[in-house]
Amino acid sequence: MRRREFITLVGGAASWPLAARAQQSPNKIPVAGVLWHASSADEEDVYLSVLVKAFNDLGYVEGKNIHLEHRFPAENPDRFQTMARELVDLKPDTIIAVTTLGAVDVKKLTNTIPIVFVVVADPIGTGLVEGLAHPGGNATGLSLMAVDLSGKHLALLKEAVSNLSRLALVVDATFPGKERVIKSYEKAARDLGISLWPVEISTDDVEPVFAKIVADRADGFALTLGSLLFNLRARIGSGPPPARNMFDWRRSAIRIFDVVWTGLPRLLPPRRSLHRQNTQRRQACRSSRRAANEIQADS
Repeated sequence: MRRREFITLVGGAASWPLAARAQQSPNKIPVAGVLWHASSADEEDVYLSVLVKAFNDLGYVEGKNIHLEHRFPAENPDRFQTMARELVDLKPDTIIAVTTLGAVDVKKLTNTIPIVFVVVADPIGTGLVEGLAHPGGNATGLSLMAVDLSGKHLALLKEAVSNLSRLALVVDATFPGKERVIKSYEKAARDLGISLWPVEISTDDVEPVFAKIVADRADGFALTLGSLLFNLRARIGSGPPPARNMFDWRRSAIRIFDVVWTGLPRLLPPRRSLHRQNTQRRQACRSSRRAANEIQADS
């Protein structure tokens, strides 16, 4: 997520309940709980510093007229639950939950404290809101529209690899709302004539999972969102060991297609940037096709 969007979303949305509380209790310093995803303030610095600046721009200065209560769960599901409980028990004026898992855990614990979620793939499917136009309840925030864009993800992949016919969808078993994500990809795959099957990962032992994908003769694999997959991104991105051992990684890219990371779409840019983004996308697709042709020519 870009720093600008983060400032706009978190600073604006989170300030509403703080302003209301300030009017009700002018002598009390408002408290905002923040449930991050990384393991420390240093790892979150690029966004934590932006959050502090966003509040400063709105007139809220840490230690003066606002207190930020931070929690860092290190993308661990158990820590998300524990820290969500800690923040709710503090009865803050608002809670900012950066990830889907954090937002869902906080939502389960309170229907009164205002919640601002930041990076959520499917707020409707995970039960955070009733609808995008009218969220209802006590949660609001930004949708990455991962479910709505699943068809576009596969269409772009099919354009880049025209002979793609078999695709494994790697799913984080701990991700809330995974069933809706799987169904959306299955429908998109049927429309494109792609045979797609879900493969769940529940531990960090990824080698057997990718060995099975290779054995099933998948032409590629796509990753969805999830804390576990986020923590494994470096290992998966460098190429699963079973694939490296069975055949040369680069020369077999047309079969495995490296890592098709479809689960982290960029935020839709302002309207004035759409033309530039589409141009860049076409150039990326052309580059992918050229690389595939080179691989085939070398074979």
